[in-house]
Amino acid sequence: MAHILVTAMPFAGHVRPMTAVAAALLDRGHRVTAYTGARYAEAFGRLGCAILPWSAAQDFDETRLSETFPDAGGPGPLGLIANVRDVFIGTARGQVDDVCAAHAVTPFDAIVADVLAVGAGLTAELLDLPWATISVVPLSMPSRDLPPSALALAPGRGRFGEARDALLRRAAPTMTAPLDRPHRAVRASLGLGPGRRFDSTLYSPTLVIATGAPSIEFPRTDLPASVHFVGRLVPPTAARPTPSWVAPLLEQGSPLVFVTQGTLTTDPTDLLVPAIVGLADEPVRVVGTTAGRDVGTEPPPNARLVDFVPFAAIVPSCEVGVTNGGWGGVLEMLSMGVPLVVAGGTLDKPQIAAQVAYSGAGVDLRTGRPKPAQVRDAVRKVRTDPRFKQRALEIAAELERLGGARHAAELIERLVLPAPHAESTRWTRDRPPPEEVPPSEEDVIVARRVLVRPG
Repeated sequence: MAHILVTAMPFAGHVRPMTAVAAALLDRGHRVTAYTGARYAEAFGRLGCAILPWSAAQDFDETRLSETFPDAGGPGPLGLIANVRDVFIGTARGQVDDVCAAHAVTPFDAIVADVLAVGAGLTAELLDLPWATISVVPLSMPSRDLPPSALALAPGRGRFGEARDALLRRAAPTMTAPLDRPHRAVRASLGLGPGRRFDSTLYSPTLVIATGAPSIEFPRTDLPASVHFVGRLVPPTAARPTPSWVAPLLEQGSPLVFVTQGTLTTDPTDLLVPAIVGLADEPVRVVGTTAGRDVGTEPPPNARLVDFVPFAAIVPSCEVGVTNGGWGGVLEMLSMGVPLVVAGGTLDKPQIAAQVAYSGAGVDLRTGRPKPAQVRDAVRKVRTDPRFKQRALEIAAELERLGGARHAAELIERLVLPAPHAESTRWTRDRPPPEEVPPSEEDVIVARRVLVRPG
C-alpha cells in the first residue's frame, strides 16, 4: 500500500476525472489524500480520501472566477494566457507550501496531479517524489509536427502548411514568455533553477495519463513513451433518476438534437439561444440545458429547455450534440457514439473544436458565438452525412477499449512500485533540464503578428 496525493484544481471538469482516479487507487488498497479547493473537497471525502484543503493557495469559486482573478477568462490567446498566468501559475507557490507542510507530517509516496495543478510538479521536483500527470484536458505538449496548441490550428498541409507550422513553433517561446516569467519567478522563490519553457513543464517526464484517445488528437511522430491514453475517467457515482419527461419525448420519434454549454461558460446567448432559434423550423426536437440560467426568451415549439439532465438519459438517443467544447462533455457524447457541432470560444475550447473536426466526428463552427444559421447548417451537415456518425461510433469503441480509471490506476501503481534499478527520468535540482534556445528577433515579430491577427 502506498500513500498517494491526488491533486485537482477546483473546477468541475477537473475534479470529476480526478475523483475517478482516486476511487480506482482506493479500490486497489492504496491510501489516498486529496488536495483541492473547498468547493469540491466533499467529492473526494465521500470516496474515503483524506482531505488536504487549500490553505496557503488562493482558493476560488469557478462560477465567480473574475471576483478572485479579474483578468481571467477573456477570449483568444491573450485571454488564455491571462487565465493560465493568474489561476494556475498564480496559485502554484501556495500549492507547494500546502503540500510540503503536509508531507512533513505524513509523507507521500507519490503525487498524482491534474495537469494544470502547476504546484504539484514543482513540489515533486523539490521533494524528489514520483509524479504522474493526469491530462484532464487535451494534450498541449509541444511537438515538432504541430503548431502551438494555444492557436487552435490543425496541422498544416503541404509545403506551405508545414512552413507555417515551423515558423509558429520557432515563435512559440515568445508567445509563452508571459507565462515563462511568472513561472520562473515561482521556481526562483523555491530555490529551483529556471527550468524549461512553461508549456514543457506541465507534464511529468515519467508518466502522463491522457484522457481521450489517439484518434481525437492531431497526429504527431514525437509523442513521448511516457504518454498513455486511457479514454474517459468516470467516477463511481450513483445513477441519477431519469426525468419523467424523457420517456414521452423519446416516444415521439422525430430526431433529437442535444444542446449544452456545460457548467462553466453558461451565458445562453453564446450558443443555446442561437441553436434553438436556428433549429426552430428544422424537422428535429431540441433539448437544451440552461445550467440554471434565464434564457430570456420563450423557446420555440420544438425545443425543451431544462436546467440539467443526466447525459445518459437523453444523449444516446440524439442524432447530434451541439456543444461549446468542454472536454468532459465532448468525450461523454463521443463515448455514446453521437457526432458533434462544436462552438469553441474561450480557453482550450477552440483547440477541442478543431480536434473534433479533424477526427471526422463533427463540425467546428470556429466561433464561440455562432449565428443561428451557422448552427442550423452545421446540424444539417452532420445529420445528412453518415460519415460523422460512423466516426463517432469508432471513437466510442476506442474510448471503451482504453480502460479508463482502472488502467490509470495500474499505470500509477507501476510508478509507485517501479522495477528494480530503473533509472529515474525526473528532473531534480541535481539533474536540471536543458535550457531552451532563446527566440530570434524575427521570431518575436512573427509571434506578435500571430497574437494580434484578425479574429
